[in-house]
Amino acid sequence: MYDPITMKLNVEPLILSALREDITSEDVSANCVMPEAKKGTVDLICKEDGVICGLQVFERVFTLLDENVEARFDVSDGDEVKRGQKLGTLRGDMRVLLSGERTALNFLQRMSGIATFTRHMAELLDGTSIRLLDTRKTTPNNRIFEKYAVRTGGGNNHRYNLSDGVMLKDNHIGAAGGVAEAVKKAREYAPFVRKIEVEVEDLDMVREAVRAGADIIMLDNMDHDSMEKAVEIISGRAEIEISGNVTPEKAAEIRDLKVDYVSSGALTHSAPILDLSLKHMRPL
Repeated sequence: MYDPITMKLNVEPLILSALREDITSEDVSANCVMPEAKKGTVDLICKEDGVICGLQVFERVFTLLDENVEARFDVSDGDEVKRGQKLGTLRGDMRVLLSGERTALNFLQRMSGIATFTRHMAELLDGTSIRLLDTRKTTPNNRIFEKYAVRTGGGNNHRYNLSDGVMLKDNHIGAAGGVAEAVKKAREYAPFVRKIEVEVEDLDMVREAVRAGADIIMLDNMDHDSMEKAVEIISGRAEIEISGNVTPEKAAEIRDLKVDYVSSGALTHSAPILDLSLKHMRPL
Protein backbone atom coordinates (compact mmCIF):
# COMPACT_ATOMS: atom_id res chain seq x y z
CA MET A 1 0.00 0.00 0.00
CA TYR A 2 1.39 3.40 -0.96
CA ASP A 3 1.39 6.12 1.68
CA PRO A 4 -0.33 9.44 0.79
CA ILE A 5 2.94 11.29 0.05
CA THR A 6 4.30 8.57 -2.24
CA MET A 7 0.95 8.30 -3.96
CA LYS A 8 0.71 12.04 -4.64
CA LEU A 9 4.33 12.69 -5.65
CA ASN A 10 5.39 9.50 -7.41
CA VAL A 11 2.42 7.32 -8.29
CA GLU A 12 -0.30 9.70 -9.45
CA PRO A 13 1.85 11.43 -12.13
CA LEU A 14 2.54 8.03 -13.70
CA ILE A 15 -1.13 7.07 -13.63
CA LEU A 16 -2.05 10.39 -15.25
CA SER A 17 0.61 9.87 -17.90
CA ALA A 18 -0.88 6.47 -18.72
CA LEU A 19 -4.37 7.95 -18.94
CA ARG A 20 -3.14 10.74 -21.23
CA GLU A 21 -1.52 8.12 -23.44
CA ASP A 22 -4.89 6.39 -23.80
CA ILE A 23 -7.08 9.51 -24.11
CA THR A 24 -5.51 12.25 -26.22
CA SER A 25 -8.68 14.32 -26.65
CA GLU A 26 -11.74 12.26 -25.74
CA ASP A 27 -12.99 8.70 -25.45
CA VAL A 28 -14.95 8.61 -28.68
CA SER A 29 -16.44 5.16 -28.06
CA ALA A 30 -17.76 6.01 -24.59
CA ASN A 31 -19.14 9.37 -25.68
CA CYS A 32 -20.95 7.74 -28.63
CA VAL A 33 -23.00 5.40 -26.46
CA MET A 34 -23.20 7.62 -23.37
CA PRO A 35 -23.53 11.32 -24.33
CA GLU A 36 -24.88 12.19 -20.88
CA ALA A 37 -23.67 11.25 -17.43
CA LYS A 38 -25.44 8.19 -16.09
CA LYS A 39 -24.54 6.17 -13.03
CA GLY A 40 -23.77 2.50 -13.35
CA THR A 41 -21.78 -0.35 -11.90
CA VAL A 42 -19.33 -2.97 -13.18
CA ASP A 43 -17.70 -6.03 -11.59
CA LEU A 44 -14.01 -6.93 -11.39
CA ILE A 45 -13.67 -10.60 -12.29
CA CYS A 46 -10.65 -12.91 -11.96
CA LYS A 47 -10.11 -15.14 -15.01
CA GLU A 48 -7.26 -17.31 -13.67
CA ASP A 49 -5.75 -18.34 -10.34
CA GLY A 50 -3.08 -16.07 -8.90
CA VAL A 51 -2.15 -13.36 -6.39
CA ILE A 52 -3.94 -10.02 -6.62
CA CYS A 53 -1.87 -6.84 -6.42
CA GLY A 54 -2.44 -3.20 -7.30
CA LEU A 55 -6.00 -2.54 -6.10
CA GLN A 56 -5.06 0.92 -4.78
CA VAL A 57 -3.64 1.89 -8.17
CA PHE A 58 -6.60 0.34 -9.99
CA GLU A 59 -9.04 2.42 -7.93
CA ARG A 60 -6.99 5.62 -8.28
CA VAL A 61 -7.20 5.45 -12.08
CA PHE A 62 -10.93 5.99 -11.83
CA THR A 63 -10.96 8.51 -8.98
CA LEU A 64 -8.45 10.69 -10.83
CA LEU A 65 -10.97 10.84 -13.66
CA ASP A 66 -13.88 11.41 -11.28
CA GLU A 67 -13.53 11.65 -7.51
CA ASN A 68 -17.10 10.43 -7.10
CA VAL A 69 -16.33 6.90 -8.36
CA GLU A 70 -16.70 4.35 -5.57
CA ALA A 71 -14.80 1.07 -5.39
CA ARG A 72 -15.60 -1.87 -3.15
CA PHE A 73 -13.20 -4.81 -3.04
CA ASP A 74 -13.80 -8.25 -1.57
CA VAL A 75 -10.06 -9.03 -1.49
CA SER A 76 -6.84 -7.28 -0.49
CA ASP A 77 -3.40 -7.06 -2.10
CA GLY A 78 -1.51 -10.30 -1.50
CA ASP A 79 -4.63 -12.50 -1.40
CA GLU A 80 -4.75 -15.61 -3.53
CA VAL A 81 -7.63 -15.40 -5.99
CA LYS A 82 -9.37 -18.00 -8.11
CA ARG A 83 -10.67 -18.19 -11.67
CA GLY A 84 -14.26 -16.93 -11.86
CA GLN A 85 -14.05 -15.10 -8.52
CA LYS A 86 -15.68 -11.69 -8.22
CA LEU A 87 -13.05 -9.41 -6.68
CA GLY A 88 -15.02 -6.19 -6.33
CA THR A 89 -17.36 -3.64 -7.85
CA LEU A 90 -17.02 -0.12 -9.23
CA ARG A 91 -19.86 2.40 -9.09
CA GLY A 92 -19.99 5.76 -10.85
CA ASP A 93 -20.50 7.62 -14.12
CA MET A 94 -20.43 4.86 -16.74
CA ARG A 95 -18.44 7.09 -19.11
CA VAL A 96 -15.66 7.23 -16.52
CA LEU A 97 -15.82 3.48 -15.92
CA LEU A 98 -15.51 2.87 -19.65
CA SER A 99 -12.70 5.37 -20.16
CA GLY A 100 -10.56 4.16 -17.27
CA GLU A 101 -11.09 0.44 -17.83
CA ARG A 102 -8.05 -0.46 -19.93
CA THR A 103 -5.53 1.69 -18.07
CA ALA A 104 -6.72 0.39 -14.70
CA LEU A 105 -6.62 -3.22 -15.84
CA ASN A 106 -3.18 -2.79 -17.41
CA PHE A 107 -1.76 -1.77 -14.03
CA LEU A 108 -3.67 -4.41 -12.07
CA GLN A 109 -2.92 -7.29 -14.44
CA ARG A 110 0.78 -6.47 -14.65
CA MET A 111 1.23 -6.01 -10.91
CA SER A 112 -0.80 -9.14 -10.12
CA GLY A 113 1.22 -11.17 -12.61
CA ILE A 114 4.49 -10.14 -10.95
CA ALA A 115 3.09 -10.88 -7.49
CA THR A 116 1.91 -14.30 -8.67
CA PHE A 117 5.26 -15.23 -10.24
CA THR A 118 7.17 -13.93 -7.22
CA ARG A 119 5.00 -15.98 -4.85
CA HIS A 120 5.85 -19.09 -6.85
CA MET A 121 9.59 -18.32 -6.76
CA ALA A 122 9.53 -17.48 -3.06
CA GLU A 123 7.79 -20.76 -2.23
CA LEU A 124 10.66 -22.64 -3.89
CA LEU A 125 12.97 -21.16 -1.23
CA ASP A 126 10.67 -21.89 1.72
CA GLY A 127 12.56 -23.53 4.58
CA THR A 128 15.83 -21.77 3.78
CA SER A 129 17.25 -18.46 5.00
CA ILE A 130 17.79 -17.24 1.43
CA ARG A 131 16.00 -13.98 0.62
CA LEU A 132 14.58 -13.53 -2.87
CA LEU A 133 15.45 -10.17 -4.46
CA ASP A 134 14.33 -8.32 -7.57
CA THR A 135 16.60 -6.24 -9.86
CA ARG A 136 16.49 -2.99 -11.86
CA LYS A 137 15.28 -4.94 -14.92
CA THR A 138 11.92 -3.23 -14.80
CA THR A 139 9.62 -1.65 -17.37
CA PRO A 140 10.62 2.03 -17.86
CA ASN A 141 8.45 4.33 -15.69
CA ASN A 142 6.82 1.33 -13.99
CA ARG A 143 9.46 0.47 -11.40
CA ILE A 144 7.46 1.81 -8.46
CA PHE A 145 4.58 -0.49 -9.39
CA GLU A 146 6.67 -3.55 -10.21
CA LYS A 147 8.84 -3.43 -7.10
CA TYR A 148 5.73 -3.07 -4.92
CA ALA A 149 4.32 -6.15 -6.65
CA VAL A 150 7.47 -8.12 -5.82
CA ARG A 151 7.05 -7.29 -2.12
CA THR A 152 3.38 -8.22 -2.27
CA GLY A 153 4.31 -11.60 -3.73
CA GLY A 154 6.74 -12.34 -0.90
CA GLY A 155 10.00 -11.13 -2.43
CA ASN A 156 12.33 -8.32 -1.37
CA ASN A 157 13.54 -5.24 -3.18
CA HIS A 158 17.19 -4.87 -4.17
CA ARG A 159 18.38 -1.27 -4.65
CA TYR A 160 15.68 0.92 -6.15
CA ASN A 161 17.95 2.86 -8.52
CA LEU A 162 21.56 3.87 -9.16
CA SER A 163 21.52 6.36 -6.28
CA ASP A 164 20.45 3.72 -3.78
CA GLY A 165 23.63 1.70 -3.35
CA VAL A 166 27.07 0.75 -4.63
CA MET A 167 27.18 -2.26 -6.95
CA LEU A 168 30.45 -2.75 -8.81
CA LYS A 169 29.78 -4.85 -11.90
CA ASP A 170 32.15 -6.08 -14.61
CA ASN A 171 32.34 -2.77 -16.46
CA HIS A 172 32.92 -0.78 -13.25
CA ILE A 173 35.72 -3.17 -12.35
CA GLY A 174 37.18 -2.91 -15.85
CA ALA A 175 37.04 0.89 -15.76
CA ALA A 176 38.72 1.01 -12.34
CA GLY A 177 41.47 -1.44 -13.27
CA GLY A 178 40.49 -4.37 -11.09
CA VAL A 179 38.40 -5.50 -8.12
CA ALA A 180 40.72 -4.12 -5.44
CA GLU A 181 40.99 -0.72 -7.07
CA ALA A 182 37.22 -0.51 -7.64
CA VAL A 183 36.46 -1.30 -3.99
CA LYS A 184 39.14 1.16 -2.80
CA LYS A 185 37.66 3.97 -4.90
CA ALA A 186 34.16 3.13 -3.66
CA ARG A 187 35.30 3.26 -0.04
CA GLU A 188 36.84 6.67 -0.61
CA TYR A 189 33.84 8.12 -2.46
CA ALA A 190 30.62 6.54 -1.19
CA PRO A 191 29.00 7.62 2.10
CA PHE A 192 29.99 5.35 5.01
CA VAL A 193 26.40 4.11 5.35
CA ARG A 194 26.57 2.46 1.91
CA LYS A 195 27.46 -1.21 1.63
CA ILE A 196 29.69 -2.11 -1.29
CA GLU A 197 28.62 -5.03 -3.44
CA VAL A 198 30.95 -6.59 -6.01
CA GLU A 199 29.90 -8.82 -8.89
CA VAL A 200 32.32 -11.70 -9.52
CA GLU A 201 32.44 -14.26 -12.29
CA ASP A 202 35.09 -16.76 -11.15
CA LEU A 203 36.88 -17.94 -8.03
CA ASP A 204 39.90 -15.69 -8.55
CA MET A 205 37.58 -12.68 -8.48
CA VAL A 206 35.94 -14.08 -5.33
CA ARG A 207 39.32 -14.12 -3.60
CA GLU A 208 40.06 -10.55 -4.77
CA ALA A 209 36.70 -9.31 -3.50
CA VAL A 210 37.27 -10.90 -0.09
CA ARG A 211 40.75 -9.39 0.22
CA ALA A 212 39.41 -5.99 -0.86
CA GLY A 213 36.81 -6.05 1.92
CA ALA A 214 33.59 -6.14 -0.13
CA ASP A 215 30.46 -6.18 2.03
CA ILE A 216 28.43 -8.28 -0.40
CA ILE A 217 29.78 -10.59 -3.09
CA MET A 218 27.50 -11.45 -5.99
CA LEU A 219 28.20 -14.77 -7.68
CA ASP A 220 27.17 -14.12 -11.26
CA ASN A 221 26.30 -17.00 -13.59
CA MET A 222 28.42 -19.56 -11.76
CA ASP A 223 27.80 -23.29 -11.87
CA HIS A 224 26.80 -25.10 -8.69
CA ASP A 225 30.26 -26.50 -7.91
CA SER A 226 31.87 -23.07 -8.29
CA MET A 227 29.27 -21.50 -6.03
CA GLU A 228 29.95 -24.13 -3.36
CA LYS A 229 33.68 -23.36 -3.53
CA ALA A 230 32.98 -19.61 -3.44
CA VAL A 231 30.97 -20.01 -0.23
CA GLU A 232 33.95 -21.81 1.33
CA ILE A 233 36.37 -19.10 0.21
CA ILE A 234 34.19 -16.27 1.55
CA SER A 235 33.63 -18.16 4.80
CA GLY A 236 31.34 -15.56 6.39
CA ARG A 237 33.55 -12.55 5.60
CA ALA A 238 30.90 -11.06 3.31
CA GLU A 239 27.25 -11.57 2.54
CA ILE A 240 26.64 -13.67 -0.57
CA GLU A 241 24.19 -13.10 -3.41
CA ILE A 242 23.54 -15.41 -6.34
CA SER A 243 22.48 -13.88 -9.64
CA GLY A 244 22.32 -14.64 -13.34
CA ASN A 245 19.47 -16.36 -15.19
CA VAL A 246 17.72 -17.36 -11.98
CA THR A 247 14.73 -19.31 -13.24
CA PRO A 248 12.34 -21.30 -11.02
CA GLU A 249 14.37 -24.39 -11.88
CA LYS A 250 17.64 -22.78 -10.77
CA ALA A 251 16.04 -21.36 -7.64
CA ALA A 252 15.08 -24.87 -6.59
CA GLU A 253 18.63 -26.11 -7.21
CA ILE A 254 20.38 -23.57 -4.94
CA ARG A 255 18.41 -24.35 -1.79
CA ASP A 256 21.35 -26.25 -0.31
CA LEU A 257 23.85 -23.39 -0.67
CA LYS A 258 24.69 -21.29 2.40
CA VAL A 259 24.04 -17.92 0.76
CA ASP A 260 22.09 -14.87 1.87
CA TYR A 261 20.30 -13.71 -1.27
CA VAL A 262 19.24 -14.75 -4.74
CA SER A 263 18.28 -12.03 -7.22
CA SER A 264 16.16 -12.62 -10.27
CA GLY A 265 15.40 -10.19 -13.06
CA ALA A 266 12.74 -12.63 -14.24
CA LEU A 267 10.45 -11.50 -11.42
CA THR A 268 9.78 -8.30 -13.32
CA HIS A 269 10.88 -8.84 -16.90
CA SER A 270 9.36 -12.27 -17.53
CA ALA A 271 6.27 -12.56 -15.34
CA PRO A 272 3.08 -13.05 -17.40
CA ILE A 273 0.08 -10.91 -16.56
CA LEU A 274 -2.76 -12.25 -14.43
CA ASP A 275 -5.91 -12.29 -16.57
CA LEU A 276 -8.57 -10.00 -15.08
CA SER A 277 -11.61 -8.32 -16.54
CA LEU A 278 -14.32 -5.74 -15.91
CA LYS A 279 -17.67 -7.35 -16.71
CA HIS A 280 -21.42 -6.87 -16.36
CA MET A 281 -21.63 -3.09 -16.88
CA ARG A 282 -25.16 -2.05 -16.00
CA PRO A 283 -27.00 1.22 -15.32
CA LEU A 284 -28.39 2.00 -11.90
